[in-house]
Amino acid sequence: MITNFNIGLLGHVDSGKTTLARALSSISSTAAFDKNPQSVERGITLDLGFSALVLDSPKDEKLQLTFVDCPGHASLIRTIIGGAQIIDLMLLVVDAQKGIQTQTAECLVIGELLGKKLLVVINKIDTLPKEQRESKLEKLRSRLKKTLAGTSFGDQVPIYSVSALEGDNIEELREGLSNAYSVPQREIEAPLLMYVDHCFAIKGQGTVCTGTVIQGTVAVNDNVELPLLGERRKVKSIQRFRQPVERASPGDRIGLCVTQFNAKLMERGIISQPGHLRPVYAVCVKLQPIRYYKQTIKSRSKLHISVGHDTVMASLTLFRDEGASAELDLGKEYEYVEELSPADLKPTDNIFALLQLETPVLTTLGTTLIASKLDMDAHSNSCRLAFWGNITWQTQSVNYDKDFLPQLRVFKRKEKQGNVQRVVNPNEIIVQNLFKKDANRDMYVGKRVHLSTGETGCIERTFGQTAKVCIVFRDGLDAATLEQLKSEHAKDVRVLLQYKKYVFNKQAGLIQ
Repeated sequence: MITNFNIGLLGHVDSGKTTLARALSSISSTAAFDKNPQSVERGITLDLGFSALVLDSPKDEKLQLTFVDCPGHASLIRTIIGGAQIIDLMLLVVDAQKGIQTQTAECLVIGELLGKKLLVVINKIDTLPKEQRESKLEKLRSRLKKTLAGTSFGDQVPIYSVSALEGDNIEELREGLSNAYSVPQREIEAPLLMYVDHCFAIKGQGTVCTGTVIQGTVAVNDNVELPLLGERRKVKSIQRFRQPVERASPGDRIGLCVTQFNAKLMERGIISQPGHLRPVYAVCVKLQPIRYYKQTIKSRSKLHISVGHDTVMASLTLFRDEGASAELDLGKEYEYVEELSPADLKPTDNIFALLQLETPVLTTLGTTLIASKLDMDAHSNSCRLAFWGNITWQTQSVNYDKDFLPQLRVFKRKEKQGNVQRVVNPNEIIVQNLFKKDANRDMYVGKRVHLSTGETGCIERTFGQTAKVCIVFRDGLDAATLEQLKSEHAKDVRVLLQYKKYVFNKQAGLIQ
């Protein structure tokens, strides 16, 4: 029996991840070691690569370490996020000469928020002069430990120093990886979900989809669904690193041969149990800020949203819950938030993010979502990852903006100010400048107003042909207020109309 354990190699571009994967591995897949022609030409990884190492383990079992080689180039962060979601352990690769760079830090953030275990590998130690090597490595380890101390990983993360090119300390790293193995949590009984990263046709056999089983199981002769295409296919055969198998389980890296379809239509996507997934058009998450993001997060802005292998654009609406619930409740009221700074957020703040997706995605409740500003300069030193969260609400309705959003009671606080034109009697005043000339004053009749002096009244009726209204005070105005309104200081008395308007339900009017 073979137990599979997925190890992701992440880090800045040109830190030697692919060379390290090759040095560690004994088996390669159809997508390994930069076989993409553009990768070979440009000398960098452009897509996920897969290879493996099989080790003996107790009880006559075999432990297969599957290495997921993620690209390090800044423009390929969406591929990195997709790769990070299929791994059990993250191998953060750091260049011995350059140390922590921008994408190194972004990869560290991704691993932290996805809750991955971590090992750090300082690579390219052969580029350091022998007489200075140990002192330079000790300084780098110290800096790494200091950085890690400020994360959820802590400063006790094992750090290995290797030369993937020369083979130095590779055996020590292999032993460290074997010792780092722990039985991953697998959802065997859940509906099948497989992240597909490559598709290709084999003449006379069918279409092969290679990828990783995230949850559930799949067996030969099963019927599976390609939800992106809206089609179902029969499984003809399964291979795990070129070895035929009858069944695959969560965590397995496999090639799934199904009855023929156009492989070009699904370069990357999802295979699932029939009926399990449908396109999702909008989602809500409880916003978890990423402390390294220095920009302001604004409602009505557009962000890149990464869910599984998908990265799409979405429009953002922020709103606040005064309570402590992490679940979205359509029966509650939420206050609209114009903008926020991640640095200013407190642990007790309960901010939700509604994301209206420009392109539907295939996902489920509870899935981790990452919001980024990938249009920022990829070569800057700024973190582009804005926030993350687990999907707490989603809709599969194309017409969700009419069917569901009006039920989401997100409100803006509004205030209008006017001044007293004249006093009719101790219980009645005429107010001007509270509304614009062309405003529909009738919709405000019956609404409460407050004077800056403290009294509360009610708009009784409109007055005249201009924008004036008559306000009545049931308990009458205070004598001091009446005195002030008859003096030259009358203009200092402000008339305040405060109310709420729902963002997604214009028909509801104004609420007090």
